[in-house]
Amino acid sequence: MIPEKIDCLIIGSGPAGYTAAIYASRAGLNPVLYQGAQPGGQLTITTEVDNYPGYPDGISGPEMMINFEKQAKRFGTDIRYGMATAVDFTGYPHKVTIDGKKEILADSVIISTGASAKWLGIDGEERLNGRGVSACAVCDGFFFRGQDVVVVGAGDTAAEEASYLAKLCRKVYLLVRRDEMRASKIMQKRVEMLPNIEILWNTETVQLNGEEGLESVVVKNNKTGEETVLDATGFFVAIGHKPNTDIFKGYIDMDETGYIKTIKGTSHTNIKGVFACGDAQDNVYRQAVTAAGTGCMAALDAERFLMEHEVEAIEEEITHSH
Repeated sequence: MIPEKIDCLIIGSGPAGYTAAIYASRAGLNPVLYQGAQPGGQLTITTEVDNYPGYPDGISGPEMMINFEKQAKRFGTDIRYGMATAVDFTGYPHKVTIDGKKEILADSVIISTGASAKWLGIDGEERLNGRGVSACAVCDGFFFRGQDVVVVGAGDTAAEEASYLAKLCRKVYLLVRRDEMRASKIMQKRVEMLPNIEILWNTETVQLNGEEGLESVVVKNNKTGEETVLDATGFFVAIGHKPNTDIFKGYIDMDETGYIKTIKGTSHTNIKGVFACGDAQDNVYRQAVTAAGTGCMAALDAERFLMEHEVEAIEEEITHSH
């Protein structure tokens, strides 16, 4: 197999990857984008996107990603099915293996592999996903105004989601598996102060009921074994996200949970010519609009890097020929 040589490789196809592709192709970098295991990323499991500017009537997640893809294609991005399965960033150009067999040598790499929400794996969760079950209160909370909802989790994310939903919903049940929360003291205080949040300690979810949409949640007290049915139309899983960055371990600097570290205010990683954007490096905001913004940054940073690299190569050639 002769490796394919390209200027700019984009790994992943959510808002970050596609935005990077739009900017990179307009800059003449001839980007090649591999869509990965979930083309369109997390937004493809989001039913309605109502908080992305420019869509006054909202848009469905999958439809929005199709629009992003079409726009990237319009400027000449080479969009391919396939998944990056291994990398070697020890030399230059950067080596990336696709689907375990095809090798690519890339002068610049933009990582936009995103993150995946962690799920509980309980009965009804997958079936009702997008029909009452969600992993993002900021994205979907609006649809549950005046209703009763359940949040699962004990960390800052869960506390934040519960507080956010408390402003919109009639009642919020917060299910905590142990008899204490992992969330920071200030977040816990905030949750405890809100009158319409009820914390159920030592509580786990047994199953989710409902045909067309969520109707109720069966929970169990893991100390007494007693089961209770909560009437709720919304179920928010807030047990964290896992960034899809395993293949870059050992090359790229990450935090303890696997989010890629970028140099503040840029998309630069610790490896020259490798840039990261979107939810693979953002564990704070995790929104489509912020992901798109960092995708733009990554493409501009890659363009600058390639220009400087070209200049250096020309200067070297001139030095050698003298």
